Amino acid sequence: MRTLRHDVPASLVVFLVAVPLSLGVALAAGAPLAAGLVAAAVGGIVAGRLGGSVVQVSGPTASLTVVIAGLVTTYGWRATCLITIMAGGLQLLLGVFKAARAALAVSPAVVHGMLAGVGIIIALAQLHVVLGGSPQQSAWANLAQLPSQILDMHGHKVMVGILTVTVLLVWGRMPKHVRAIPAALAALLTAAVTAAAFEWNVTRIDLSGAITAWAPPELPSGDWQHIAMGVLLVALVAGAESLLCCVATDGMHTGARSDLDRELTGQGVANMLSGVLGGLPVAGVIVRSTTNIQAGARTRWSAVLHGVWVLLFALCLGWTIKLIPMEALAALLVFIGIKTISLGHLRKVHGHNEVPVYVITMSGVILVGLAEGVLAGLALAALLALRRLTRVTVDKRQEEPGGVMHTTVSGSLTFLGVPRLTQELRAIPPGTAVDLDLNIDFMDNAAFDALHSWRLDHERLGGTVTVDELHDEWYSMAASGGRMFPAKSPPKAPGRWWLPWTHRRRPLTAAAAIECRLAQGTDEFHKRTAPLLRPVFTQLATQQRPSHLFLTCADSRVVPSLITSSGPGDLFTVRNIGNLVPCSGAEPRDDSVAAAIEYATGVLKVHTITVCGHSGCGAMAALLQGPATTEGLPQLTRWLRHGHPSLDRLGESGQDTTVEDAALDALCRLNIQQQLENLRTYRKVDEQVRAGQLTLVGLYFHIGSARVHHVPPRDADSPASDGSLPTEPTPL
Repeated sequence: MRTLRHDVPASLVVFLVAVPLSLGVALAAGAPLAAGLVAAAVGGIVAGRLGGSVVQVSGPTASLTVVIAGLVTTYGWRATCLITIMAGGLQLLLGVFKAARAALAVSPAVVHGMLAGVGIIIALAQLHVVLGGSPQQSAWANLAQLPSQILDMHGHKVMVGILTVTVLLVWGRMPKHVRAIPAALAALLTAAVTAAAFEWNVTRIDLSGAITAWAPPELPSGDWQHIAMGVLLVALVAGAESLLCCVATDGMHTGARSDLDRELTGQGVANMLSGVLGGLPVAGVIVRSTTNIQAGARTRWSAVLHGVWVLLFALCLGWTIKLIPMEALAALLVFIGIKTISLGHLRKVHGHNEVPVYVITMSGVILVGLAEGVLAGLALAALLALRRLTRVTVDKRQEEPGGVMHTTVSGSLTFLGVPRLTQELRAIPPGTAVDLDLNIDFMDNAAFDALHSWRLDHERLGGTVTVDELHDEWYSMAASGGRMFPAKSPPKAPGRWWLPWTHRRRPLTAAAAIECRLAQGTDEFHKRTAPLLRPVFTQLATQQRPSHLFLTCADSRVVPSLITSSGPGDLFTVRNIGNLVPCSGAEPRDDSVAAAIEYATGVLKVHTITVCGHSGCGAMAALLQGPATTEGLPQLTRWLRHGHPSLDRLGESGQDTTVEDAALDALCRLNIQQQLENLRTYRKVDEQVRAGQLTLVGLYFHIGSARVHHVPPRDADSPASDGSLPTEPTPL
């Protein structure tokens, strides 16, 4: 039912987008037009079923048109099919050996530059078709022949192209119900109907017998080094585009995340089958995938069904394609090619100072070739990354003559940055008191030697140097003779103070084996945390000013400051078993919680009271299992009586208590709402809530997923007031 409701309509929308684009890619690559439909069908059915993404749609891609066109020209179409099979086999091997994530190391500036270069090549070549001519062998030749082609334009063919582009441009401004038809399909239909109505002299497409006229792939004849390069290029470009498309689409939907290795394996199988059947190489296509998501697809069956529709269309309705003018398809490709130069992509790469990589890749693809352009872009990206390692920022300021010189060193301190570092530090006058802040993420041995030598020389000449490391302790560890890794760096890991003791993996000395863990923890606090927090505690020493009363469970797994990202002075915290709030005047009496509420609302003037429950609560489990659980624990038994209203509410909700995990989870959430209601039994709380001076908040901490959810109070007018379960908590 889910497939019928969501995926079938989405598959039809993607099918309408895929058919014209597949024909256009085949036309631009110089391959048989039927090869585009074969690739679309195989990409949808095979890659959609076997791939690692639930929403990605695969098919022939414009990024490979330049490569395929070169292979077809050099080796012929049937040999190109065999190259596609071998490229698919290589992708399959890479997926089996878990190499998919390596493709994500490619700079996006290189990918976008490559796509822009390919788009310009396609636009220049197909512009000649729109003008009634034939594309040349290179972008330079197409550009050189363009003036003469414009002077020798063929009227009807140009008019079809102009009409197609016009529809594509204005379609986005049409009413929403009209835009339900894909722009590419609308443009081709408009051009076909107009050309037929006015009997224009245009070039027609004919697929008669093309789908069934299959011929087996053949071995390419020529230099096997160049053939291997073609296989590698098809495999890597198609694989990288598919994986990057997976990552992009993961951010567009809330379903399962993509399995990149499975996706690469599925793409390999699809390419092998597409080559056998005489189709183009396939890859994940962002345009089709985005359309699939926007159309409401939920599962991979949308992509599979789209491939089925393409196959049925090619077999049963292929004759309708002859109504489409070739010039309309060429105009569609010109439009798509120009759109690959995205201002959004340019802004992104500009924000990371990678415009040179984008421009070099694009220029190389246009002027030299796809492989050469991509390699040039990768080389420049590597050089820029290396250059960033030499960037060392040294900021010096002296508040008054002869005073302390405040110096901040930022960046990655490697041997490449030593010349600039030493130049800046040696410019500090001898005898100056220096406060040196190291805001660095790495320091190698050469940088440490240079910094330490300068410090010794400066102190020998009468100056003083106070080193303060804002992040990791690279300098202090090296200066003390330790390893060149700070206490907080990945190789040692235990510096993360918030880790539980059992996760520190710190070897115990003989003394530590005897000492209490708390004493060991306080020592670590004095060494690492206290110096950073001393200014905060100095301000808080005379008065506390919390804005929140935080009522939560005494469970050791619940750490309020950690799950709320709060610090000293933020929370006035009350912890008890089950995060219970006894009603005002309830028996057995408990003045500790009431006193905290009274002090927080009457003296501290808090703005919020939060009740925070959690999954797997032992108190709620004891309530579910009955009095026998707490036999021999009289004080605990009396205390848990304050949780009986929550248990009664669970019974009223109709929850099946035989399913222990589900019942416990439901009780934990209902208990939060019950305690929020109990807070309103305190007159001061109720008055402030009614006056808008106080807000009551419910939080639910799911321990297994480390997620905090919001649980709203139960209003008298809400649907939950009938005793039913609260709705699923909303993630914060």
